This record gives sequence, C-alpha cells and structure tokens, in this order.
Amino acid sequence: MIPLSVPNLTGNEKKYLIDCIDSTFVSSVGEYVNRFESMTAEATGSRYAVATSSGTTGIHAALTAAGVTYGDLVVIPTFTFIASANSVKHCGADPYLMDISADSWCLSPEAVRDNLAKKCRRENGMLVHAETGRRIAALMPVYTLGNIPDMEAFREIADEYTLPLIVDAACAAGATYKGGNIGPLADVSILSFNGNKTITCGGGGAAVGNDEKLLGHIRHLTTTARVWPDYDFDEAGFNYRMTNIQAAVGCAQMENLGPFVKTKRRIRTYYEERLSALKEVGISFFPTTPGSSCWFSGIVLPEGTDFSYTKKLCADLKDKGIEAKTFWKPVHLQKPYAGAPCEDVRTAEGLWQRLIALPCSTGISDEELETVSRTVTALLA
Repeated sequence: MIPLSVPNLTGNEKKYLIDCIDSTFVSSVGEYVNRFESMTAEATGSRYAVATSSGTTGIHAALTAAGVTYGDLVVIPTFTFIASANSVKHCGADPYLMDISADSWCLSPEAVRDNLAKKCRRENGMLVHAETGRRIAALMPVYTLGNIPDMEAFREIADEYTLPLIVDAACAAGATYKGGNIGPLADVSILSFNGNKTITCGGGGAAVGNDEKLLGHIRHLTTTARVWPDYDFDEAGFNYRMTNIQAAVGCAQMENLGPFVKTKRRIRTYYEERLSALKEVGISFFPTTPGSSCWFSGIVLPEGTDFSYTKKLCADLKDKGIEAKTFWKPVHLQKPYAGAPCEDVRTAEGLWQRLIALPCSTGISDEELETVSRTVTALLA
C-alpha cells in the first residue's frame, strides 16, 4: 500500500531519543524542549515559541490568553479540520462560521469584512453579533493546506474592530508569505506536529509570535499557571506541555524542514503536470498560494459530483494499493456545531464532496508517484 502521508524518520530521531533515555529527561522538561522551541521560532521568523502537547491545545491556550471566554464568538472558516472549532468550544465560546476563497480555500477576508459590517454592531467598546447579542472575541483564519491568505486584509480587519488575530497554522511549517516568514503575520500562530504533518514530533504543537506578553501568558497557561518556586497557582491553567521525547523527535525533523517542504512542493507540481490531461474531464487540483508549504496534494472532481462517487474512487484506489482520502467536511455540517452562527458558505458547500487527497509523504519514491498518477488517470480519463 502506498500510504497517504506518513513520517519521514531518516534523520537524527533515533540518536536524540536514545540521548533522552540515557539522560532520564523524558518528560516535560529537558534540553530538547528548549532547543525545539528555538528552532521553531527561527523557522517561522518569530521571537518566541511555546511548545505544546498538540496543535489543538496550543490554539485553546492562545484563545484563552487572548481573552476568549464563555458566551463569546470566534470567526473561523467553516472549511477546516474540526480541531479549529473544538479549540473555540473548549473556551466555552462558539465558532462564527464564514466562507472560504475559491483560490486558496482559506477564510475569505471579503466575507469577513462584509459580515462584520452588516451582521454586527459596536456596543460598549465591543463588537457584538446583532442576532445573538454575543461578543465577537477573536478572528482566526486557517492556513489551509499551508496556503497563506491575504494577511494584510485580516490585519486591517482585526485592527479596525480591535480583535486578536490568531491563526490556525497547523500545516504551515515551512510556508512563506511574500518572501517573508509567517510568524509576524498574526498576534499568535499555532503549528501542529501530528504524525501526518510535514514534520512531526509524533504529536505536539507550538504557538509562535512576537508579542512577549501574549506568548508569555500562553506559556504560563500551558504549564499549569504555576507561580514558582512554590506550589502557588494564579489561574486555572492547563497541563499542555510537550515532552522532551516528543521534542527530541521534533528537533531531528526540524533539521530537515527545508528539504521536506521542497519535496512537498515537488509532489504538488508532479501531480499537476502528470495529471494535466484530466483537466479535459473537468478535474482540477488542490490550490497553491505563493510560498505554500503544500502539505497535502490532490484532485478536485467536477462540480456536481456526488460524495458517494468520491468515496467509491477512494475505495477503488485502495483496492489497487493506493491510500487516498476524502477531505474535510465543513464545520457547519458537523453535529456539535449545527447551531453555531453561520453565514453564506456556498463555496465550501460546493467543494468538500469533490476532494481526493493523494499520497504525498516526503519519503515517497518517483516510482510510487508514477504508480499513483497512472492509476488515477486510468480510473478517471
């Protein structure tokens, strides 16, 4: 079976893990945690990085540090992995769901600007959702597939309404924006290092940014809000720390971030070139913005394709030894968020049933890429 996306553990992972065991520092303190935070900060062009137990816990801590609390709303795209919404819900808030841009699959700044202007009002120094009377507490774009949307537009919107700008950058390690790093683009951005990401710690995440106070608060919250040296605590904090073992794997992975992202981009280009003839039958490809980390690659079936057909194609590919997957079902269609405020999301609704992610591990061989391409062509041409 050619897998969809598996870790590439061909570097110093084993060496660093043995070092952890020999040192006995296997838990939430150790030199590898510190080193991994420094490497992550450098890789994203950020002054600060806080390693966390997952991307989800990183987002939850960041939202909490930014003041999101019970009854609030946080603007997010409906087309995202459900962890984005879950992180909001863990704060006692709800997602305020909006549509995506067709050219990036990221949250549409035009939709956000229009909906905030028409559906919200200013009240006692706050932005309030007119229909529900709930405070809009933050703006959270998602770097879908490692694509970076128009962040100047989001910065302007956030500043206009005095909203924290928090980014779910789960799959954007190695991405760039207009030739620069992604760290300075938002108040805080959160990466994920789950097993299917370009680089992995086996799990884990990191919050990055340049705001010393905000990142310091995130660190405080994720380490149980303890006031050292005694057992004093000044907030209801979380045990969201990354272990030294996870960080050891992450350090080895981070050493190969550049080559891994280069490979991801090459895979995206390969599929687009090798499968270009499928455009004649209405098939297109996952979008790419300049500087994208190209986390996943895949195809978009023609408009009007039924989801059952998409699933059948994935099953047919599996029968031929190729793991292919459908992609995210929008948040507004998920049971826990059926009642969340949701605006016009026609782009997302017309897209998600037609997506097939294709094998894109950084260790995939040219022979395997050719097998995937030849098999997809035979099924669809």
